[in-house]
Amino acid sequence: MAQLHRDILQKYWGYDQFRPLQEDIVESVYAGKDTLGLMPTGGGKSLTFQVPAMAMDGVCIVITPLIALMKDQVKNLRNKGIKATAIFSGMRRAEIIAALDNCIYGDYKFLYLSPERLESELFLKRLPYLNVSFITVDEAHCISQWGYDFRPGYLRICEFRKLVAGAPVLALTATATGRVIEDICEKLHFNDGNIFRKSYRRNNLSYVVRKTQDKSEEMLGILQKVSGSGIVYVRSRAKTKELAQWLSDKNISAGFFHAGLEPHQKDAAQEGWTNGSLRIIVATNAFGMGIDKADVRMVIHYDVPESPEAYFQEAGRAGRDGEMAYAVLLYGPSDSRTIKKRVTDAFPEREFIARIYQSLCNKLTIPIGSGQNSVFDFDMPLFCLDFKLPQIQTHNALKLLEAAGFIEYTDIQDSPSRIHFSAGKNELFHFENHHPEFSALLQVILRSYTGLFTEYVYFSEDLVASRLGTDRKYVYESLVYIDKMHIIKYVPRKKLPLIILKQPRTSMENIVIPEAVYEVMQDRMTQRMNAMLKYIDESLTCRENLLLEYFGEQGAEPCGICDICRSRKKARTLPFLEGIKQRILHTLQHGSYNLNDMLAAIPASKEDVLAIIRIMCDDGLIRFDASTLELTLDTPVHRKN
Repeated sequence: MAQLHRDILQKYWGYDQFRPLQEDIVESVYAGKDTLGLMPTGGGKSLTFQVPAMAMDGVCIVITPLIALMKDQVKNLRNKGIKATAIFSGMRRAEIIAALDNCIYGDYKFLYLSPERLESELFLKRLPYLNVSFITVDEAHCISQWGYDFRPGYLRICEFRKLVAGAPVLALTATATGRVIEDICEKLHFNDGNIFRKSYRRNNLSYVVRKTQDKSEEMLGILQKVSGSGIVYVRSRAKTKELAQWLSDKNISAGFFHAGLEPHQKDAAQEGWTNGSLRIIVATNAFGMGIDKADVRMVIHYDVPESPEAYFQEAGRAGRDGEMAYAVLLYGPSDSRTIKKRVTDAFPEREFIARIYQSLCNKLTIPIGSGQNSVFDFDMPLFCLDFKLPQIQTHNALKLLEAAGFIEYTDIQDSPSRIHFSAGKNELFHFENHHPEFSALLQVILRSYTGLFTEYVYFSEDLVASRLGTDRKYVYESLVYIDKMHIIKYVPRKKLPLIILKQPRTSMENIVIPEAVYEVMQDRMTQRMNAMLKYIDESLTCRENLLLEYFGEQGAEPCGICDICRSRKKARTLPFLEGIKQRILHTLQHGSYNLNDMLAAIPASKEDVLAIIRIMCDDGLIRFDASTLELTLDTPVHRKN
C-alpha cells in the first residue's frame, strides 16, 4: 500500500516523498488502527488523513473547532479536484441537507464538522446512510480538560464513535503534554496506544527571552540585526495596526492581521507578507492557520502567550526551511501583573456569570422554560453597551456558560456571503427572458463560480461587482430581489457570533457552574501561566530543554543555540572566568547561597556571572535548586585567602 499512498501524494499534492512520521501515520490509519499523531506546527498534519482518505472507500469525517480551517481546507481540496464539504454553526437547514446528501450520494471524500454538529438532528438522521472510512479529530488536545484549549463539544466524540462502529479514529495535535496524551486516548476510547510522535526539538530555532523597559525599541533592534521576514504576535487587535504603523515609520515594511478584518484585507495582508512586499506581519493569534511560508526568520512575541503550548505552536512558525531562525519573547516590567489579571478576567465571579445569562435571555426576549435549540445572531459590543458590561469578562462568562452546557457560543467573526441556484436551468432561462436587466449579473456569477446548482457556494459581491463594472450595492440589492423571486437562495455576509440555547431558559438562581468547569479549569490555567513565567525567569537551563520537559521529553542535551546556551559558550572565553569561579566556590564553602545575593556580591555583569554559574553547574562543581546555589559533594574545596 505504501506505493499507492505515494502515488496519491504525487498526483494531488505534487510531492514524491512523505515527511518523517507522515507515512507511518498514513499506513496505520489505512490499516484500520486507532492512531494518535503528535506533530509540531508545520509538520504536515493534514496529509496524514487526506492521503489515506483518498485511498479508502467512503467519506472521512474531519472534526475541528476551527471554522476558518474548514473553509480553507475545503477550498484547497476542491481546487485539486477532490470533493469536500463542511457543516458548521450558522448554516441554513437547506445547506446542511445539501451537504449531507452530497456525502451520501455524491462520492464526496471529506466532510468537515465542528464538534457541536455531531449531535444535530439533521446529521444524526443521515449518519446511518454515510459510508464513513474513518474519523479524524484535529486539535485533539481540545478533548482534554488538562489541555490549554479545552472544548466541551469534543467530549461528544466518544459517544459519536459508538454510532459508527468499526471506523478507526485518527487524533492529531501539535502540542500535548504526557497527561493530555493519556487523556486523549482515554476519552476517544482507543483500542490500543498506537502513538506516533516526532520530537519537539528544532535544531535550527534559537529561543530567546529579552527583558526590557521598552519593547518597541527592543523589537526594532532585533529586526535591524536579523534579516528576513517575520511575525510579531500581540494580544489586541488595536495593537496590530498601531505597531505595524510604528514599524513602517521606522522604514520596516509591515502589515497587520486580526480576525476582525474584512476578507479582502486579510487576503491582501497575507499575500503581501507571503510574496515579500511586506517584511513583517503584526498579528493576533488568529494569524497562523494555513501559513505556507518556510523562510520565516523570526517570530517575536510582543506580549506573553497564555501557555507554553500556545507559545511553542506560534514560535514554531519560524525556520521551517531548516535555516537558522529566532523565536524571541519580549518581557516588560508590567507583564507579570498583566498575566495574573488574565486569570481573574477568564474566571469572573459566579454571580457575574449568572447575571450575564439573565441579561442575555432578556436581550433575546426568551421566557423561562422556553428557547431550547434557538439560534440568535449576537452583537457582543451592542450587548455590552446596552447592559453596561465589560467586554472581556462578558466574553469569558459566555464561554463558561457554554462549558457548563447552558449555551453554545460561536466565535464566528466573519461568515462570507453564500449563494445557491434553487431554480432549475429552464426556470432560470425563463426568468432571464422576463428580467433581462439581471441577465448580465447572473451570467457573471455562473461564469465565476462552480457547483451553484448543487450546493451553497461562498462568493464575493465585490468580485462580482468588479467583473460586472458596477458597485457592491447594486449586486446586493439585485440578489435580494432575485432571492424573493425564488430563483436563488442568497445569504448575505454576516460578521456576528451566534448564541444557541442548549436547554430551556432557567431562573438566575439555577445557574450552577460546576467545580470541574470553574475551579479546576482556573487552577490549570494558573499552572500554565506559571509555567510561562518559569520559562521567562529561567537563567540557568537551556530554554528549549525547558519546553521539551514541559511536553514530556526528558534528558535532552542543551540546544547550544538559545540565549542561555550561547551565553554559556561565551563565558568560557572570558578572561576573568577562573577568578569568578574561585570566588563563587569560596563563598559556597560556608553553606548554600541565594542566587540573587551571589549576583549582587560579585563585581561583574549579571549576565557574565550567570553564564559562569551555568558552566559550573554543567561541570558538576555546584548545583542550583529553588533559587539556591550550593557545592556538590564531590567538589574539591578551594581555599584562597
